[in-house]
Amino acid sequence: MERENMVKSVSRALDIITLVSSKRDGLGVTEIANQMDINKSSVYRILSTMAQYGYIEQDRETGRYKLGYKFLEVSSKLLESIDLRTEAKPYLQELENETNEVIHLVVYDQGEVVYIEKLEGNETLRMHSKVGKRAPMHCTSVGKAILAHLPSSVVLDILERKGMPMHTDKTITNKDNFLAELIQVKQKGYALDLEENEYGIICIAVPIFDHQGKVAAAVSISGPTIRMKDERLDHLQSRMKYIGGQISARLGYTKSRTSRS
Repeated sequence: MERENMVKSVSRALDIITLVSSKRDGLGVTEIANQMDINKSSVYRILSTMAQYGYIEQDRETGRYKLGYKFLEVSSKLLESIDLRTEAKPYLQELENETNEVIHLVVYDQGEVVYIEKLEGNETLRMHSKVGKRAPMHCTSVGKAILAHLPSSVVLDILERKGMPMHTDKTITNKDNFLAELIQVKQKGYALDLEENEYGIICIAVPIFDHQGKVAAAVSISGPTIRMKDERLDHLQSRMKYIGGQISARLGYTKSRTSRS
């Protein structure tokens, strides 16, 4: 019986947290009791206990209860413990199983992208990429996907420092044309590398966002031109955007954060 009461108390406490978190101005004891259909004394005891531990705070002026700053401490520890590769790996494997193509996961570092994961797929494809290797941003789909969501001042600085060297005759080397493409990438939600980095290889990439709403990484699918036709790219872009969204969510990203930034 004592165990049942303890479980019930925990369940009620979690329900109260959910209720209080849904109201920016907080809730009073009577409001909580009415919405949960339990007596006010029980609600008050639970609130008082959670307040002792910092999970709930009472506004001195209104008497209403809000979430406490302890949640920020706990959530920050959770976010710090999240490992990008670990969180992304199941989704990368999904893409590999579905497409049999090469899958890349990259992060941005000092004006370049760094490959931190590569799944080879079942189809034969020779690429220069490998885990730990760096690549330019202006001629890779992953680079474009990240650049499109960086501040314009940062983008211009990267292009100034790194230049836009030609890797193939399809590399975009005109700054104005490239900046116009980044606008399109941001609007569409995905980026393409149409043999701009390596001949015979086409890539499609999407950005990954962190808990602050900032672009943190990018994931891509790479395949030969013979398999990466327009029709397939049209199909892959929606799937890629979904996967990018799933990985971003695992990192704590919510769209509301981006809309406020």
